[in-house]
Amino acid sequence: MQGNKSKDTKPELLVRKLLREAGFPGYRLQWKKAPGKPDIAYPGRRIAIFVNGCFWHRCPTCNLPIPKTNPEYWEEKFRRNIERDERKRRELEDAGWTVFVIWECELKKPEKESFEYVLISLGENTQPKDCAVQAT
Repeated sequence: MQGNKSKDTKPELLVRKLLREAGFPGYRLQWKKAPGKPDIAYPGRRIAIFVNGCFWHRCPTCNLPIPKTNPEYWEEKFRRNIERDERKRRELEDAGWTVFVIWECELKKPEKESFEYVLISLGENTQPKDCAVQAT
């Protein structure tokens, strides 16, 4: 597991590239001053973006199986990951931030519909009503 990156993953790099191409540079990476240290943060707009890998963060739509070796360990590991993600999201929201979670599988869709909602929010600085991305 030491070989698994916690930052600068392929999905994160893709989201950052898309943000720059869409005209939204100026983000902070793993910004320590924000609760939960989001992957991408726009402090002035109080917008936090988490780019979650489907396996480690247990994507609600992918329904990935638990590894067959040592399943008790993996179930506990994934449970802790989900609880930590929820705690981070709640801390940011309590501090007045808009939080987006972009799942790795959503970035593989050619239309990247979910990413459009993040751009809308950045452009309007408001939270969209109907969002395919887990925005809270």
